[in-house]
Amino acid sequence: MAQYLSVKQVAERYSVSAPTVWRWAQANNFPQPVRITGNCTRWRMVDIEAWEKSRFGGAA
Repeated sequence: MAQYLSVKQVAERYSVSAPTVWRWAQANNFPQPVRITGNCTRWRMVDIEAWEKSRFGGAA
């Protein structure tokens, strides 16, 4: 089963604020979130891990 992270969880993972995560996604510098329902948006853990690997060589 796929694991999803909220913006708060993503922000905590990188020690940034939630608005920073949204700015990264809007600037296409970060994986795009997935809309689960009308007001529920999440990031797929596999997308986050792939981004980390491509950007940091998996060291994040």
